[in-house]
Amino acid sequence: MSDEKNDVRLIWSRYYSAFVPAPAGPGFFDRLKAASGAIGGIAITGLLCGLMLGNGIAHPLLVAPMGASAVLLYAVPASPLAQPWSVFGGNVVSALVGITVCRLIPDPTIAAALAVGCAIGAMSLLRCLHPPGGAVALSAVLGATHSYMFALVPVAVNTALLVTVAIIFHRLAGHSYPHVAPKQASAHGTSDPTPILRTPSKQDVEEALNAYGDALDVDAADLQAVLRDAEMRAAERTHGTLTCGDIMSRDVISVKENRPVAEARKLLHERRLLSLPVLDNAGRVQGLVTPLDLARDGEDVCDIASPAYVVHADTPVAALLRPLTGGGRREAVVVDDDRMLRGLITQTDLLSALACQV
Repeated sequence: MSDEKNDVRLIWSRYYSAFVPAPAGPGFFDRLKAASGAIGGIAITGLLCGLMLGNGIAHPLLVAPMGASAVLLYAVPASPLAQPWSVFGGNVVSALVGITVCRLIPDPTIAAALAVGCAIGAMSLLRCLHPPGGAVALSAVLGATHSYMFALVPVAVNTALLVTVAIIFHRLAGHSYPHVAPKQASAHGTSDPTPILRTPSKQDVEEALNAYGDALDVDAADLQAVLRDAEMRAAERTHGTLTCGDIMSRDVISVKENRPVAEARKLLHERRLLSLPVLDNAGRVQGLVTPLDLARDGEDVCDIASPAYVVHADTPVAALLRPLTGGGRREAVVVDDDRMLRGLITQTDLLSALACQV
């Protein structure tokens, strides 16, 4: 009986969740910013239109679908449906479609249906799909609009002002708009992404989206970034119990900071090392010398040493995944609370540890 109750609860939970999606925005502050942006966007658009067209401040000239456009522009600015061409093109094209249908079809019910359907088709063909465009087309029909000026004033003017305000607002708020998917630059200045970012590929994501069956309101590049971050978080959680103290090399060759550079060069060459911790006279880690650092000018080791990436013995190995696979770091120096050298972890150590955990 209890199993049946659990099944019913599971079914109800899935059914309920289909009607109550995840909240828009990562947090309350972001939602508050979106609301503030929409207030400013609609207010400025209405006021400027009133002034530009001679209606005055007390008589703003706005069409209702601008409210729906504002929701997309300010609440979900990363959406493909909220990009400048989608917003401007979608509203103006839909207005033109609605006017044309209104002029050709006298029956308002048939004209309304055709206007919305044809607007969707036109926006899809022109790659400017924007949901409020359907409302613009419907407004043209319900208002018995026969003049193509409606597409220019107020629709095009409203939309252009609303998009302009959105661009300014998001720049001030620190958002990327028009949205461009974030791309992590290679530490080596090459076009290849770092190893940890090479899967899934853009082709993998696009093929998965095509095979999904339903259109998703997400750009493939954004989805790729989210999937990669999710994979990294899953790996960090999976390997969370393994610590740096478990995998570090304890017999570490080091050099004192006041020794000549020639001594560091000799150690790196003779011991076939890729990194050499630099210590002060008390044994505290002051930096790191690698073969690349040898190209710098200096007489003593302290003159050429680079800052070391330091961790502690109880640091989870999972914390090394991002820094040691991002191309910027090849090793982590393990220290105690007094910054005394306790061990060294290289990329090879990390690879070996993760391979053994699989």
